Amino acid sequence: MKNKLAIFDLDGTLFDTTEVNYRAYDKALHEYGYNLGLDYRYYCDFCHGNSYKAFLPQLIPGITLKEREAIHEYKQIIYPEFLCFASKNQQLFSLIECIRTTYVIAIATTASRKNVHEILQTYQVTDLFDIIVAQEDVEKYKPDPECFLLVMKMAQLRPEQALIFEDSDQGIAAAKASGAACVRVFNNF
Repeated sequence: MKNKLAIFDLDGTLFDTTEVNYRAYDKALHEYGYNLGLDYRYYCDFCHGNSYKAFLPQLIPGITLKEREAIHEYKQIIYPEFLCFASKNQQLFSLIECIRTTYVIAIATTASRKNVHEILQTYQVTDLFDIIVAQEDVEKYKPDPECFLLVMKMAQLRPEQALIFEDSDQGIAAAKASGAACVRVFNNF
């Protein structure tokens, strides 16, 4: 049995999906009549890495819960159209290959399970991961540590046996709050 755990965030850590998500949300917003002219830089700075539950109400004050969920669901449907804009973090995937015989390898992300599986299948790396915790598995999002604690529980390992790889401030805060060691990943892949 493996007694170490490596937990990876998805967006911005394993893959640069900024443009994928930007294009999918921009198209979904247009589909629902919100021709906001969503600025890419604004999306990068204030939306990407945050839950849609937080940033859609900021983009569209007064949006209803039903409409917010509909926009997000449509974004999930069209997400695969834009996967050609993703970039794989080759260094981290090389690291995963090196440690996978001694570490439980997990993903903890605020992305939807559907989108996680689509990108992993597109890049043919699904089999590298023992545990995947996605948005649907938790009630609280990063910076709350719930996703990391759930992975540890599923792996039956303690925080001192875990190493978390994250890129965002929210993810780093969640990792620290979980009690595990954390490595910050910078997006230059």
